[in-house]
Amino acid sequence: MSSGVTGLKSFEKVREDLNKVGKGFCLAKWNQVSILLQTGQTHSCHHPTPHHIPLDEIKNNPSALHNTKFKKAQRKTMLKGGRPAECDYCWNVEDSNTESFSDRIMKSGEAWAHPHLKDIKKMTGDEDVFPPYVEISFSNQCNMACAYCDVKSSSKWQHEIKTQGHYPTSGMYNNTEWLERDRSLPIPYSKPNPYRDAFWKWWPDLFPNLHTFRITGGEPLLHNDTFKVLDYIIDNPTVNPNIELCINSNLSVPNERWEEFVDKVKYITDNDLVCNFVLFTSIEAEGKQAEYIRDGLDSKLLWSRVNEFLTKCEKPEVTIMAAFNALSISSYHKVIQKIHKIKKIYGSSKRYRDYSIILDTSYIRHPEFLDFRILTPDWLERINELSRLMKDLGMHKYEHVDGYYEVGFFDFEREKVRRMTNMFTDNQHWLDKQRKDFVLFIDEYDKRRGKNFLETFPEMEVFYNSCKKLI
Repeated sequence: MSSGVTGLKSFEKVREDLNKVGKGFCLAKWNQVSILLQTGQTHSCHHPTPHHIPLDEIKNNPSALHNTKFKKAQRKTMLKGGRPAECDYCWNVEDSNTESFSDRIMKSGEAWAHPHLKDIKKMTGDEDVFPPYVEISFSNQCNMACAYCDVKSSSKWQHEIKTQGHYPTSGMYNNTEWLERDRSLPIPYSKPNPYRDAFWKWWPDLFPNLHTFRITGGEPLLHNDTFKVLDYIIDNPTVNPNIELCINSNLSVPNERWEEFVDKVKYITDNDLVCNFVLFTSIEAEGKQAEYIRDGLDSKLLWSRVNEFLTKCEKPEVTIMAAFNALSISSYHKVIQKIHKIKKIYGSSKRYRDYSIILDTSYIRHPEFLDFRILTPDWLERINELSRLMKDLGMHKYEHVDGYYEVGFFDFEREKVRRMTNMFTDNQHWLDKQRKDFVLFIDEYDKRRGKNFLETFPEMEVFYNSCKKLI
């Protein structure tokens, strides 16, 4: 399998090669796609807003799940030297500093993109192409309703908002009226879905061309389609053994679903039917506090299943996607310590990538009232402590059953915590607004979910009361 570009000099060459075609040329528009089958939407790269997939386009051409007329128009613009307006995230980066590397350059240097540069730059933009990187959401069916989640990704959220309405924050959190106007309300997972039907028509042609395939949610282990993918790989072992397969899960599904999943992943990886497998899961606090944030989570079960998965499946890895937020800060050190312990136990040369588990700390930006920056300086100082802990638990040499090797947090894991130490704000208007919304949300959340914030986070009582005074 081809490798991606690494090193600043190499990325400078990628930028130079892209700009020879046009200063808006980006391989992700051809080679990457995220498809929300529950809403009938698609976008290439995570930055542009998803757009609707016209049903008439997929009727005779299921590849229009990716190759929409709208997207082809953006490709033509790029090939002619233009910069599509929907890609302004990168234009803002590049225009502010011509030497910076925007995601246009970073993504185009990926292993699923860069090897295709010569072929794509010769295209007209009208072609139907097979994207090497596909992220798919089969439905929003989910057994959880995390505080920071939404209707598009959680059927439980969808039911709550339908029956109880939006939250009483200034922005009417999780209001669905705009989804109804935009015809973007998720199709119920139990109902027929023409977009899902189109995907399965496309799948036999798509699968041999895939570099990376990732299933997101909802909760994928509740979706029959996820197991259909696993069965297809088992039944077609020689079609694409070079694929990297990634699946998200909250690890809180019924036992029979979990056991079936582990057994099939073990078979697939033991027999090298894929080149790598990554199980993604999420947690960003400890114990009851984690369960408060991620309503429906069984935190003990999650950690038990992480250990079970890494014990039974000797080749794959786990990535913890931590949605770091204002409620994470008092117990996140325990998450860090648990993951470091798991690194020491399960690190092995048998694994596809040697390491067993990665901590990917992403900070919540939406909803803004859960952004960690709303906290007071005494709380924000704790982020410096977390950064120091990550540094202390960096790479060190340990003795293990199969010899000596380095175990600890990689630089990129540490950096994702360290960068938050520079992200504070003194915008008092924004702080007051978000702190007010914070307490409005928390009070309603407790009421609807039968929770008690002050019992779960007694250490945050002073902060909570200071927010309460703003109402």
